[in-house]
Amino acid sequence: MGIERVSDRPIGEEHELARDSAGFEAFAPESESRAIPLDAGDDLDRHVRRDLRRHELTIARRFMGGTMWPYVAAAWGGFALWLSLFPLTMLDVVPLPIAFVIACVLATGGYVTSHEAMHSNIAAKGSKTYWVNEWVGQVSTIPIVFPFSMARMMHLEHHYHCNDPLKDPDYTDEAPNALKAWYKTWYNRQPGVDGSIHAYKRILKEMGTPEAARALRETMLLQLVFMAVLFAMAWKGYAIEAALVWWLPRHIGLSYIRFYLSWAPHHPRAGRTGRYENTHVFKSRLGHVLSMGMETHLVHHLYPNIPNHRTRPAYHALKPVLAARGVDITTL
Repeated sequence: MGIERVSDRPIGEEHELARDSAGFEAFAPESESRAIPLDAGDDLDRHVRRDLRRHELTIARRFMGGTMWPYVAAAWGGFALWLSLFPLTMLDVVPLPIAFVIACVLATGGYVTSHEAMHSNIAAKGSKTYWVNEWVGQVSTIPIVFPFSMARMMHLEHHYHCNDPLKDPDYTDEAPNALKAWYKTWYNRQPGVDGSIHAYKRILKEMGTPEAARALRETMLLQLVFMAVLFAMAWKGYAIEAALVWWLPRHIGLSYIRFYLSWAPHHPRAGRTGRYENTHVFKSRLGHVLSMGMETHLVHHLYPNIPNHRTRPAYHALKPVLAARGVDITTL
């Protein structure tokens, strides 16, 4: 019987792991810091790390997959509701303050459903229902004017190069404290600043692949549609409706997303590129749901195929293993 090979790389992202097949097939790397202090030498420590990894995988697999149709319903239903806000506010059927709140929730929450589609958690690539996965992603990010093609490519680059100051597309969100992080969510979207969408466009151009070129075209097209709709509504006398249903909710949603999905679970980024340190566990003042499950974002980086709604129970099940790995579990 051969020895079972165990990897310290995330599982379930074949298109990422294929870029480093040697790492996927190897044992837990010897260069990794020790899992727990041992006095019997590095050979024994390597065996302990291998056993910990095997135990970790056994636990994690219990939380992968599951019922995903609520994400589909939320994505398609939310998009339909968001579209309906335009005529409903223009016809004075729905008061603007109520429409504004709904639009902000939909713009922000849409990233959660798109995030599952980015990792093909709605339906596996090559399956008969994969088109459902793709359309969940496509419609979810329209309210924030962020095409799914770009969102997925940049998010997977973030996973592959997490906290690398030169290669992680989200590194521009880093800030010394929460107040400055909120400020940067706005500042990084300003013309001439190499942050957020501007950094994404630069990275896509540097990649130079057909997929990257397609993402850039779709980004330009969606931004043109966005500006055309705002201009047309303003021309017809519905400038306030355009601002409160799409323009302002988009900016609020982007700031909320970049703070909770990018800054909060990864700060401080500098030098933290290891598997068990590039994302940390934290306690959000707004709670687990309102922080979009990011308190346990570490689980997602370890296992992208664990759906967002199952990262919290997975984290609690994995706590003993994570503690042995040196993860700070005292905050949650």
